Amino acid sequence: MDRQEFISQVIVTATQMRDIEARIFTAGMPVAALMEKVAGLITRRIEAMTYKKNHIGVLVGPGHNGGDALVVARELFLSGYTVSIYCPFEKLKELTSQHFQYVKSLGIKIYDSVDGLQNCDLLIDGLFGFGLERHLTEPVASAIDAINESSNPIFSIDIPSGLHTDTGEVLGTAIRATHTLCLGLWKLGLLQDRALEYVGKAELIDFDIPRADVEAVLGDTNKINRITKKTALSTLPLPRPPVTHKYKEGHLLLICGSHRYAGGAILTGLGARASGIGMLSIAVPEYLKPLLVAQLPEALIIGCPETETGAIAELKLPANTRLDSFSTIAIGPGITTDAAPIVEQVLESTDPLVIDADGLNILATMGAVQTLQKRQAPTVLTPHTGEFKRLFPDIPDAQNNRIEAVQAAAKQSNAIILLKGARTAIANPHGNTWINPESTPALARGGSGDVLTGLLAGLLAQGVNKSTPIEQIVATAAWWHAQAGIIGASERTELGIDAHTLTQYLLLVISGS
Repeated sequence: MDRQEFISQVIVTATQMRDIEARIFTAGMPVAALMEKVAGLITRRIEAMTYKKNHIGVLVGPGHNGGDALVVARELFLSGYTVSIYCPFEKLKELTSQHFQYVKSLGIKIYDSVDGLQNCDLLIDGLFGFGLERHLTEPVASAIDAINESSNPIFSIDIPSGLHTDTGEVLGTAIRATHTLCLGLWKLGLLQDRALEYVGKAELIDFDIPRADVEAVLGDTNKINRITKKTALSTLPLPRPPVTHKYKEGHLLLICGSHRYAGGAILTGLGARASGIGMLSIAVPEYLKPLLVAQLPEALIIGCPETETGAIAELKLPANTRLDSFSTIAIGPGITTDAAPIVEQVLESTDPLVIDADGLNILATMGAVQTLQKRQAPTVLTPHTGEFKRLFPDIPDAQNNRIEAVQAAAKQSNAIILLKGARTAIANPHGNTWINPESTPALARGGSGDVLTGLLAGLLAQGVNKSTPIEQIVATAAWWHAQAGIIGASERTELGIDAHTLTQYLLLVISGS
């Protein structure tokens, strides 16, 4: 992996970023030199997106984030922009104070009230950088609220002022940026669900942090990784060898569907079909067999005895077929909680297992942590936040700190956890974590999770005999699923990507790559 790809994947906490910068400064990089370099990169990026006729307002804080902002203000002013500065602080760090005195000597207008920025076309937020932990107080809090009421584009340097670097929590109030120019390495808070409405369009400003310094601080475990297109595509089972056959490309068993939720079986099967799985078997209640045959004629549809409520009563596999003959099993979509005995049966198998939907609800009643710890084969759970709470009631609210929650769940259960959300998070039992950085509200439609289960299980069935770590296959599935939604939303609307249509966009992701 080259340095650029490595840097694009790394996500850090505030503490890790401090430690990495400390190594850089200890090695001899002057703080002032790095500030000039970073500010130069920010300036060029802003110049590429604006016109010199723009009147730019710069919000300046007391620390080095404010120093970055002052250097940007200086460079933009010298390039011909009209610049105004808002700085409500009397005490500034030494280097920031020096830059403040210089921009003042240039004749740039400086205000202690945001009223002075009313005529600006664009704002640059340099109030607070990474590491902020206290709630904002007056007069800054009121100033930020006033700024947020304007319709001007706002570029935040590193992280929108007022956001917690790690959790994305709003510390009283926060800048609602239209663009966030993250410095050096991705900050964890920018990839938390609750921060997204404040972050806007985020991009990384790479200022050449040595890879060795990053690796020295992060180590090999408890790393948080950003899923990129390159890494996602690298785990796909493509190209296939010239000599192969269907069973070499994985045999997947899906257990899904009921009278009430027939669509869950179809959507899961269509998701699996898109994965390229070599052989697909789908166990459904006998009543649904003709419907599945019509939708997925290439699959082996296994009709099973039904309960009085229309759920699968017994897993009746073809003659001479054992559960452990499959590459992977996926269970849950549409089965209803009446299929609890079937979930118990597959949990005792030696196959890699993907559990979703009602499979998760049944698992929760069994005691998820204790049950999963007994499994020897890999297990992947794909809960949304409500299901997560039922599975792991002792873990704090996953909505407030999704990363810590998913890491704790994976460690406790010895399973790989995919926590669905605007920024889907995946963790393995060793503490390594992956975050999908892109998605779309178009996926907030019933059935889209069933498609993900089928796609994920299909990829896993193809990858179990290869050396790719299972959690990376899970990450690829999350990325692929989200990209299909993004493509569909761009061609239709964010309201228009029903789950069946989503399955048709899955192949476009790969064909367009």
